[in-house]
Amino acid sequence: MGTIDIKQAVKDKYGTAARQVASGAPSACCNASPTGLEDPITKNLYSTSEVTDIPEAAVKASLGCGNPTALAQLNPGETVLDLGSGGGIDVLLSAKRVGPNGKAYGLDMTDDMLALARENQQKAGVSNVEFLKGEMENIPLPENSVDVIISNCVINLSADKDRVLREAFRVLKPGGRFAISDVVVRGDVPAEIKKNIELWCGCIAGALKDSEYQAKLAQAGFESIEIEPTRVYDIEDARGFLSAAGIDVDKVAPQVQGKFISAFVRAVKPEKLSK
Repeated sequence: MGTIDIKQAVKDKYGTAARQVASGAPSACCNASPTGLEDPITKNLYSTSEVTDIPEAAVKASLGCGNPTALAQLNPGETVLDLGSGGGIDVLLSAKRVGPNGKAYGLDMTDDMLALARENQQKAGVSNVEFLKGEMENIPLPENSVDVIISNCVINLSADKDRVLREAFRVLKPGGRFAISDVVVRGDVPAEIKKNIELWCGCIAGALKDSEYQAKLAQAGFESIEIEPTRVYDIEDARGFLSAAGIDVDKVAPQVQGKFISAFVRAVKPEKLSK
């Protein structure tokens, strides 16, 4: 699948999800579980106290794999950018933490998600928020303009992650922080299995190995790079999906057990750039 095909597939999937939420229907990031159980990737990411003042549609449209706002250090007065902001939950949570003197931007390329996010912003009565239309490979903000970049399981959907990380580096201020949640692979996994599990847990194949993620961040210029597992996906979680794909789960389980994770990825833009 080429870059354009991947981008269109992501637009279609997330546009459909936004329309489902807007119509009052539940939404799921990936293929519905054949057992009808909750999606193990997206469930229980936010505490009840966090979402008390957040519109229900923003919570329902949360299709992430983590809670970057809970793990990221956000200070009053800072400017935050959420890459792939979807229904806006992480932007609205960030806006509360940076306060009225701070600013929270949400960037999304899907018109339906942007419409839903702006509606959620209006319902929440939050003024220090702005949702931008654009792609994370070409962030429509000037360089050195953002204190913190967050993202919730979106960078793995990009076909050009190097460009995304370079753009993130560009718009961060010196000393700015990169603090995202994403799906990451630990160790080696057979190609066919990797593709199928990624389709299950990431909607579109593309999760990086942890070592690749670290290397790409370093190449973009970041330092103080850390990858902290926040949830390990059990092969049993994906049993129904993989069985439907014709994979002998019992046979492959030992090769993939504990290797697909949600992780909190941290990095810092140096205060002074080397020439």
